[in-house]
Amino acid sequence: MLNLLWGAMILIAIVTASFQGTMAQVNIAFLDSAKEAIELCIFMLGVVGMWSGFMKVAESSGLVNMLSKKLGGIMKWMFPTIPKGHKASAYIATNIIANMFGLGWAATPSGLMAMKELDKLNGYQKEASDDMCMFLILNISSLQLIPINMIGYRSQYGSPTPSIIIIPALIATMISTVVGVLYAKWKRRT
Repeated sequence: MLNLLWGAMILIAIVTASFQGTMAQVNIAFLDSAKEAIELCIFMLGVVGMWSGFMKVAESSGLVNMLSKKLGGIMKWMFPTIPKGHKASAYIATNIIANMFGLGWAATPSGLMAMKELDKLNGYQKEASDDMCMFLILNISSLQLIPINMIGYRSQYGSPTPSIIIIPALIATMISTVVGVLYAKWKRRT
């Protein structure tokens, strides 16, 4: 559906530009946008590569494992039906830690593995379990201590203070995460 919407908007822009005689400007805008998209992708590839590397070092050094253990109590409260020591808990903790550092892209593999393990625990039913819903809410709200991706975007587009968004992002993601988790816990009881 979204592809149709974007396709329709592009078609309307081209038709409008041809009737108004501004097709050359549309072509320039298309080419400039394509160039900008490639430059942004290359820049973000570097940012994600660097932070994914830091995440791997943190995993290898045992830091992720230590933080996972520190998250143990809250994880048990949020995911009460996951058996102790199950693989899903490790994947969820890794995903949460990556998201806390603003590494949404680096968090994706562990998030997919966590959901796969939660689906196994759910018996591959068509309806998501409460734990699967809680995990999805955690990913959507994505508590971020350091929003690396947003800092990277702001830096790429010339912001004089790209990291000024750290406090507002922390407040916004903290509120969304707390509200999301409380809502999921409330729905679990009903």
